[in-house]
Amino acid sequence: MPKVHLPHWLQDTVYILSGSLFMAFALRSFLVPNHFIDGGVTGMSLLAHEIFHSSELVLALFIILANIPFMIMGGFLVNRQFALKSFAAVILLAICITVIPFPEFTDPTKFDRILVAVFGGFFLGIGIGLGMRGGSSLDGLEILALYTLRRSSFTISEIILGFNTVLFLLATLFVSFDIALYAILTYFVVTRTIDYVVEGVEAYTGVTIISSCSEEIKRRLVKDLGRGITIYKGERGFMKESFETFSDVDIVFSVITRMEVRRLRNVVQSIDPKAFVFTNTIREAAGGVLKRRVRH
Repeated sequence: MPKVHLPHWLQDTVYILSGSLFMAFALRSFLVPNHFIDGGVTGMSLLAHEIFHSSELVLALFIILANIPFMIMGGFLVNRQFALKSFAAVILLAICITVIPFPEFTDPTKFDRILVAVFGGFFLGIGIGLGMRGGSSLDGLEILALYTLRRSSFTISEIILGFNTVLFLLATLFVSFDIALYAILTYFVVTRTIDYVVEGVEAYTGVTIISSCSEEIKRRLVKDLGRGITIYKGERGFMKESFETFSDVDIVFSVITRMEVRRLRNVVQSIDPKAFVFTNTIREAAGGVLKRRVRH
């Protein structure tokens, strides 16, 4: 039976709708009823909600108003389509928060605060990650980080860390110290979950192999593992004791899934125990001879 390929706009719509529902569920069922906050622009809105003891409708308005400057910024830094999709996603999130009667998990005998932080962060991360896969942003902090990156020497990670540090300090002052600590745990779970949603469980990994037995390694990778390879021409040697002694070598590079790293290492070690092997995570990969990833 042939596979049905949905149009890109329909896929994006499904991702954004699903992301808004998951995010609203996390907020209404876990974080808001237990007076928890998160990091980023969403955390800033939750903090304002806690300080002013507002309703869910006001929280939805906080989220919209807090994201508007970043959506405008995204229109200039990314493109207009991204800004419009992000704004539509935020509006949809606000509607889900105010209209859908999500259950509230506040019973301390069933859900202690650690469970609230973990599962609230988990569902929140799923929502933000699905929104990102749909080409939108449900939290504008990354846009702010990108804007600041172009005008300072700080990295995006440093900018996000600095913003959230200030946010968590404000939570300590205006809410409570323990809520600030739980907020850090929630945000950690959110970021880890986003990584899995965006990159997938089988995130691609680039493997570089330098060995004197490169011919056998190339044959095994292609024939036994069915992997595509790329060969770089290099030179090996240049040791301190014999700097003038070196030889040509084929440097083997391949892209595999994270699940296959151990198997590939075992194959290489069985051929050359002294082979130099190192890996790096690949954020995006397309084309070439790639193993089909699991559909999400």
